[in-house]
Amino acid sequence: MRLCFSLAASLILATLTPPLAAQAPASSPPPTATAPAAMPTPAALIAEQRAALDKFARMDGVWRGTAWTLLPNGQRHEITQTERIGPLLDGSIKLVEGRGYEPDGRTTFNAFAVISWDAASKGYRIRSHAQGRYGDFAIRPTDEGYVWEIPMGPAMMRYTATIRDGVLKEVGDRLVPGRDPQRVFEMVLNRIGDSPWPAAGAVPVR
Repeated sequence: MRLCFSLAASLILATLTPPLAAQAPASSPPPTATAPAAMPTPAALIAEQRAALDKFARMDGVWRGTAWTLLPNGQRHEITQTERIGPLLDGSIKLVEGRGYEPDGRTTFNAFAVISWDAASKGYRIRSHAQGRYGDFAIRPTDEGYVWEIPMGPAMMRYTATIRDGVLKEVGDRLVPGRDPQRVFEMVLNRIGDSPWPAAGAVPVR
């Protein structure tokens, strides 16, 4: 961590500090100094991120329902799906954990994601981890939920969610140029309550 902070500090200083000018002749006018742009404070960044993440507030809570995925052989694999979703870091990010259970109770699917607001690009990102893989993708809120996409060469996976009346429905469509969209995933979850996760359980000061 010390190395990371030192590198970050060096980059910031390099950005803010103008290079040393060559000695100018006495007859030359003095160079005009340009004041560096003011950098936002951590408090201002967190406030911006928290306000942006409010658009995903309807996701918060504990959810349970059913889901199915289309297997390569064309069969549908059905599971019981659960999600727990909540804010962390003073509401500046949102954490999502999903678990899929077989009829015998075994956990055969487990995924984790972080939704955040990039103050520099003014866009939302979702970093997803599942089944030994991870990726960072664009996500955008909609009037009734959200949409996020995974590029796959010329193809694309698009996940579209609606959240209304305590029901979260998300579908996944495989999009291939020149072909009709193929539905390969669907889950329908009911909100079963609030949750203190992930903010609860912090280690006390003593």
